[in-house]
Amino acid sequence: MELATRDLAALGAADLVRVSAAIPRAAPRTFALLTACLVFPLSFAVLAHSLFTHPILRRIRTSDYTATSAQWVALFAYQFLYLIFLFTFSLLSTAAAVFTVASLYAAKPASIASSLSALPPILPRLLRTFLWVSLLMLAYHVGFVLTVVLLILLFDPPMTASTPPPLSFLLALLAVAFLFLAIHVYISALWHLASVISVLEPLCGLAAMSKSRQLLQGRTRTAAVLVFSYFAICGLITGMFRSAVVKARGEEGSLDMSLAGRIGVGALLVSVLVCVNLLGLLAQSVFYYACKAYHNQEIDRTALYEHLGGYLGEYVPLKSNIQMENL
Repeated sequence: MELATRDLAALGAADLVRVSAAIPRAAPRTFALLTACLVFPLSFAVLAHSLFTHPILRRIRTSDYTATSAQWVALFAYQFLYLIFLFTFSLLSTAAAVFTVASLYAAKPASIASSLSALPPILPRLLRTFLWVSLLMLAYHVGFVLTVVLLILLFDPPMTASTPPPLSFLLALLAVAFLFLAIHVYISALWHLASVISVLEPLCGLAAMSKSRQLLQGRTRTAAVLVFSYFAICGLITGMFRSAVVKARGEEGSLDMSLAGRIGVGALLVSVLVCVNLLGLLAQSVFYYACKAYHNQEIDRTALYEHLGGYLGEYVPLKSNIQMENL
């Protein structure tokens, strides 16, 4: 398949995913190792952490929430360790995937060794961008809670189970939910694109977010489709995993399966999530090039080659050229 870089500007979400799915064929060994070292632990943690927290939550519920302090400490300890693990491997996976795709784009030899060696100088830049996005997400959640509280004060709906809330309150609450869902999707798209910018350009933090907002202009709908589809697929996989693997047999919402069946379904769902996460990491990189092409911002492969080499302490002039379609 031949596809000029400038043609990326006209691609929709489905075509961008198709282009992203073809990238690993350019360096199968590198992407296989990257998946095994970074994407698989990330995906496994996303699904498997509920195996530890669900039994504790079930004991707390069955004891009418009069759990011992040890149970609460164990729950918060698991959640804290999970968030640290998720945060660490999310940054590592993003940095390695973006660096590897950029290396292929700039005709720079791609290997798992070079990708891992580039992580130390990349991670502080990604961390700075992530911290600013976290502040933005905090303001988003505060705004959502305050809006819901304001709706409750305005409509004063009954709080008893026997009396349903008025239809006007439900419609207003539904409108607010859709509005904040759209804002959440936009912030997520802003974050993912800013992460790529933090790796490939001398920008990070607020500057990367500002550049991300500029690149999203005219491509917001495509970004929304990509992000919402990713969230929906991940949510579906997580729900299936909890129903088939996490919940005990006979528990409400669980599937009546044997232990071997649960292990098999769990392994299958983890494998599917690994593929989805890898494709998502590649798609956010390709979407960056598509946004640059849409705004007629040519990417100097020589400058990109030297920028990537700077992470490794080397500056070698580019000797060959490569089109995005040849990946």
